[in-house]
Amino acid sequence: MTTAEWESLCDGCGKCCLLKLQDVETEIVDYTNVSCRLFDDETCRCTRYEERQRFVPDCVVLSADNIARLSWMPSTCAYRLVAEGRALPVWHHLVSGSHKTVHLAGQSVRGRTIAELDATDLEHHIATWPR
Repeated sequence: MTTAEWESLCDGCGKCCLLKLQDVETEIVDYTNVSCRLFDDETCRCTRYEERQRFVPDCVVLSADNIARLSWMPSTCAYRLVAEGRALPVWHHLVSGSHKTVHLAGQSVRGRTIAELDATDLEHHIATWPR
């Protein structure tokens, strides 16, 4: 798969851009409704994608080599689905033909996030909807 083909898998849901909390003992990951400081809640895209690691050093760059190890990726993530040999959902733009369907299907975080700089204690922002 070329870099462009790999990048085209992103459905633009924004779930991976939400801050997460991991319990040290159980290793269970909880999503919050708090988005990365570079996240645009309207477009559900990174505002500085090409240089994101310069601003957010712990931002994970997804690859075919690491996706299987990233258990915190949402169950609907196209990268994860492809790695697991599963089909893309009907709302995915490569199936539907439109980048709008992820939002219309309620699969994106559009309109449901709080900016990282505006958030208080992350434990007060745990969300159950981004799975």
